[in-house]
Amino acid sequence: MNDTQRQVLDTAMAELPLVAILRGITPDEIVPVCDALVQAGFRLIEIPLNSPQPWQSIERAVAHCPDHVLIGAGTVLEEDDTARLAELGAPLMITPNTEPALVSLGAQRGLAPMIGCMTPTEALAAAKAGATALKLFPAARLGTGYFKDIKAILPAGLPVLAVGGIELGNMAEWHAAGIGGFGYGSNLYKPGRSAEEVGIIAAQLVAEWKRLAGERA
Repeated sequence: MNDTQRQVLDTAMAELPLVAILRGITPDEIVPVCDALVQAGFRLIEIPLNSPQPWQSIERAVAHCPDHVLIGAGTVLEEDDTARLAELGAPLMITPNTEPALVSLGAQRGLAPMIGCMTPTEALAAAKAGATALKLFPAARLGTGYFKDIKAILPAGLPVLAVGGIELGNMAEWHAAGIGGFGYGSNLYKPGRSAEEVGIIAAQLVAEWKRLAGERA
């Protein structure tokens, strides 16, 4: 990441740490959906690599989105993926699992590794390897009680995002438990959903985060 991208990431994580996960999106859909997300306030957009022609979608999103929005890939599993993200200027490197060597490589290449973990062992290994944030997955099935239990041993200051089954109705419970942000998948975008509908849902999610953040403040 360059200095501008680092500042964008730090600001997003402090003010609106919400990641839009566009699993299954196609290159033809990416621009209107990104426009809808950006208009709603999203600053972090993930395109999973098991989507159709994901690299084409990532390239289009990077070229189209404004500088205050960061693009990246989800389901990052291979070393070559980290090199390609760095080349495209798409710094978000989001994984479903904890592979310390891959985390370290992504960090060395200037990416922002957001690493999927479930157990304390995975979370601490990801943190030690250079994760920018942890992704607790599958969050809704684990529950806020589980998060509260492991939170005590996690590194202070390392953000934890809840991903998996997160939607408007359970944000407040997770926010009250001290979660650092959220990733939204099929409740926000799924194949066939129009950009207009994505924008409406996105605006609701942003409004709820701001409401909850205001209550905490």
